[in-house]
Amino acid sequence: METKPKPYMNPYLAGFLLGLVLLAAFFVTGRGLGASGAAKSVVIQTVATASPEYAAEHPFYAEYFREGPGPMKNWLVYLTLGVLAGAFFSGSMAGRLGFKVEKGPKISSGTRLIFATLGGLLFGLGAQFGRGCTSGAALTGMTILSTAGFVTMMAIFGSGYVFAYFFRKLWLK
Repeated sequence: METKPKPYMNPYLAGFLLGLVLLAAFFVTGRGLGASGAAKSVVIQTVATASPEYAAEHPFYAEYFREGPGPMKNWLVYLTLGVLAGAFFSGSMAGRLGFKVEKGPKISSGTRLIFATLGGLLFGLGAQFGRGCTSGAALTGMTILSTAGFVTMMAIFGSGYVFAYFFRKLWLK
């Protein structure tokens, strides 16, 4: 017997709670949140594991191993692991666990996964160029009333609206 999943949380309440999490992060750690730093730590550690000589000689990678415990001991790695565990727990409690590809009726699952992967790679690349992802550059930036944070958030939503115009036909019946 299949159970009906619980409804999603009110988005305004979720946004308010996210703001409280940001405030708690500033209070506890003295800085905001960011997820792209964890991905960077994984990439740096992967390069160092695959080619230790290259990582030791390259200035970008060597910087992460000169002092301190190494890139995988960064608190953002633990934050991201906690987010994944929390998402799994939340999905389990709401009856939403399972493998499913969210897609429109005019696109195949394979094409949807390819575009999602490309979008994720572009977003990660943009986060590196912008020195922060949505949570780091936009949300944290807005929390400290940074002009760059507001501009970043407007650019994220603005570009989302522009690209949605071109791809909306894939999601509509």
